[in-house]
Amino acid sequence: MVYIWLILGFVCLVGGANFFVEGASGVARKLNVPSVVIGLTIVAFGTSAPEAAVSIDAALKGSNAIALNNVIGSNIFNLLAVVGICGIIHAMPVDKALLKFDYIVNIVITILLLGFVLFLSGIDRIAGVVFLLIFIAYMVYTIRLALKGSNEAKDEKKKNLPIPLAIVYIVGGLALVVFGGDKVVESASEIALMFGMSETLVGLTIVAIGTSLPELVTSIVASSKGENALALGNVVGSNIFNIIFILAFSSVLNPIGAEVMAVYDTFFLLCASLMVYILAKNDGEISKKEGLAMVAAYVAYTVYIILR
Repeated sequence: MVYIWLILGFVCLVGGANFFVEGASGVARKLNVPSVVIGLTIVAFGTSAPEAAVSIDAALKGSNAIALNNVIGSNIFNLLAVVGICGIIHAMPVDKALLKFDYIVNIVITILLLGFVLFLSGIDRIAGVVFLLIFIAYMVYTIRLALKGSNEAKDEKKKNLPIPLAIVYIVGGLALVVFGGDKVVESASEIALMFGMSETLVGLTIVAIGTSLPELVTSIVASSKGENALALGNVVGSNIFNIIFILAFSSVLNPIGAEVMAVYDTFFLLCASLMVYILAKNDGEISKKEGLAMVAAYVAYTVYIILR
């Protein structure tokens, strides 16, 4: 029965995030908010909603290992598996502006996270507040830049949801995400105890991959439609949001402690971030061979954390 609840939890997380994004985007379009702003804010929040639900719920329940490792594992999966798979499907062109600013922000906050985990043995409330302040500054800058660069043209191709239906999507989507997050944490913890697995391993694998399904699906669909440029932006935005909002908010609610292994996992996340940055900057795209190398790196890492 616990496995059924785990699967049901993941289905609710992915489905709920989908409904939330659709509903929120519909309301934003009705209010004439530029689509670029919708993508940078609402969609980024929506695809990271599963990670938020799981990590915040885990933090409140004292399952700190799941809260921290869910984010670390999700970010590693996003960078190596999601971007790698998209690169294999079709060579992925990289936006130069994304590499110059957003990706650098991603690397800097990952270094900061490593510093907190290494020297503070986790993320206390002060560290959480620091991340939240960075999040506010980043969002203000990003939205202002987006509004400045937007021609404020309306996207006529996307159909608008009626406001009442959009509100139902938003409320229903958030309810599904919260319910799904609760069930994933409960069932994953139960499975860990049944098999003698640590919360760290469960958080880095089962929970991390499950909560990253929205990013995976969104990016693969984009690649299949030849819109690979969107895939890396989706991943980078989600990874930034995961650290400076989800981990930050979770730690403010309940300080998150970190085991020794979390230092190695965070260091690997930093290495993965630098690896993808170098590959993307080298020739302006993620080629199929580079995509294969990234997926292989993720598989090797997964084998390592299972065997350690």
